[in-house]
Amino acid sequence: MSLLRVAVPNKGSLSVSASEILKESGYRQREDSKQLTLTDADNGVEFFYLRPRDIALYVGEGTLDVGITGRDLLRDSGAKAEEALELGFGRSRFRFAGRPGRFSELEDLAGARIATSYTGVVRTFLEERGIDASVTRLDGAVETSIQLGVADAIADVVETGSTLRQAGLEVFGETILESEAVLITRSGDVPEGFESLKRRIEGVLVARSYVMMDYDIPTDQVADAVRLTPGIESPTVAPLHREGWSAVRAMVPRSGAQRLMDQLWQIGARGILLTDIHACRL
Repeated sequence: MSLLRVAVPNKGSLSVSASEILKESGYRQREDSKQLTLTDADNGVEFFYLRPRDIALYVGEGTLDVGITGRDLLRDSGAKAEEALELGFGRSRFRFAGRPGRFSELEDLAGARIATSYTGVVRTFLEERGIDASVTRLDGAVETSIQLGVADAIADVVETGSTLRQAGLEVFGETILESEAVLITRSGDVPEGFESLKRRIEGVLVARSYVMMDYDIPTDQVADAVRLTPGIESPTVAPLHREGWSAVRAMVPRSGAQRLMDQLWQIGARGILLTDIHACRL
């Protein structure tokens, strides 16, 4: 049986989280950060640990079947690869920034010099809006490029904005891109074994978002309780040995689970338990 070839970030902000979600999905992962490949024959997968910026290119060319990378890196590469699944980590926003008072809206960028590590993303964004500006690629921190006279504005990742403020800059205009880690495949291609990998990861994402809730409830309150905890398909309801009582089990969103416990208590539920879900198939 041929192995599914999967590219995983070897370093950077996506590396640890990518390996963690694969581990939770039941796949072996490297123990040594210097290890470049790992074969998990039992699960039909071979992992390749690569620079995050190169992953989309390898997948787009068909050298590798699947990859985990950032949406920003995928868009910037111009590779013939596409998103197959959002992974929920590595979120970031790309914004323009400049000296206070110099720019107030996107149209002010016409004729300006813009420094960024993501020239492909920025050029496409500007072209779609009919703005003619000079875009220069700089690797690493770009905040000092304005102070050094290399650029008039920058396009960079913005989290809290504190780094930009320290450099005497402020953001302006609309967001260039909302990015996060994504699972990618070659455009128009679904390699053998991919659906199994995707299904496993989807199960982990659901498991991270839900918990299992168990509780006892007077039988005459079951209908009200089920309205609060409808579950994914339907909750499990079973009679208890104690007459007039039932046991209910349902998956509920992790967010708001404590508030839901309060609501159940108010209608008579007792013995309310929350349990983590490690993986699932829905």
